[in-house]
Amino acid sequence: MGDGLRHFGLIGHPVSHSWSARHFADKWAALGLEDCRYTLHDLPSLEALPALWSSRTWAGMNVTVPHKQAVMAQLDGLSPEAEAIGAVNTIAFTPDGRIGHNTDAVGFRRAIAPFLEGHHDRALVLGTGGSSAAVVHVLRAIGLDVTRVSRTPSAPGDIAYTDIGLEGLAATPLLVNCTPVGMDPDVDGIPPLSEATLAGFGPRHFVVDLIYNPRETALMKRASALGARTLDGFSMLQLQADAAWEIWTGDAATL
Repeated sequence: MGDGLRHFGLIGHPVSHSWSARHFADKWAALGLEDCRYTLHDLPSLEALPALWSSRTWAGMNVTVPHKQAVMAQLDGLSPEAEAIGAVNTIAFTPDGRIGHNTDAVGFRRAIAPFLEGHHDRALVLGTGGSSAAVVHVLRAIGLDVTRVSRTPSAPGDIAYTDIGLEGLAATPLLVNCTPVGMDPDVDGIPPLSEATLAGFGPRHFVVDLIYNPRETALMKRASALGARTLDGFSMLQLQADAAWEIWTGDAATL
């Protein structure tokens, strides 16, 4: 525990595909920081989390699926944004305890800002997990009419994929995929929208897929072929990681 290092890490399941360790290693090398270490911790459940927290002196931690919501019960406090969203992806270890933050929101907001246009007034958000909650929070905060889509809708206002037809998609110029469908290795996967519905994409559409591996998903290819503008999840990933670094250190992100 007292090894003189600043320890950072990621908890989730699975985490072997994570880009975070490489990102922070490159960042620290560029900044000349030799006392930082980033480790991956595959936790199918949170039962082992207290022991992990006690294993070393932590400076910061990231949280990914499926723990972004469940981890909140084990924290000492939440940032206003994390509380409003109902999900945490970053933990700061402070004199006041373990404080949960949500940098998915700031990462998403910064990533889409250069691409939004005046006609992007309605959005469909695919998925209902922690990332979806952050996306919905951002879009509603900037004034969009947002509808979440789920295989098994349960929350008020949510709809099923089968409720979306060609006309509905055509009339909704922003679509955000917050599901893992289409992620490596299932690179041919597309969220369960019918072929007839997918034909509703057009030049006025902006399609954002939070997946970053591959950089162009099958959904993005389909939308792009019909004239839509697309954005993968890599820029959001970078921006939310830099926002986490700002929280952990108080320093502005430099990379």
